[in-house]
Amino acid sequence: MMKVIADIAIIQIGVGVSLSKYIAACERVLIEAGLEPSLHANGTNVDGDWELVFKALKGCHEILHEMGAPRVSTNMRIGTRVDRAQSMQDKIDSVKQKL
Repeated sequence: MMKVIADIAIIQIGVGVSLSKYIAACERVLIEAGLEPSLHANGTNVDGDWELVFKALKGCHEILHEMGAPRVSTNMRIGTRVDRAQSMQDKIDSVKQKL
């Protein structure tokens, strides 16, 4: 199993300027997939098994289309590490210790 840390920004196109209901729907998909998303001002961070994260991302696209978004565009930054286990919080803690 390969773990991934992903920074995901999903953009709904063609639904107006208020996007919070779409963001909330996608957050629910991630949570229901068994992930623990960390919402931030410009997207969501999530970590977990590669297949699970990408399956949940597909679910986000599906629910957003079902909600009426004619187009959905996702920007992602993906990180994997095989030399040791590292969570999102581990990475944050490492930086904070150096401040």
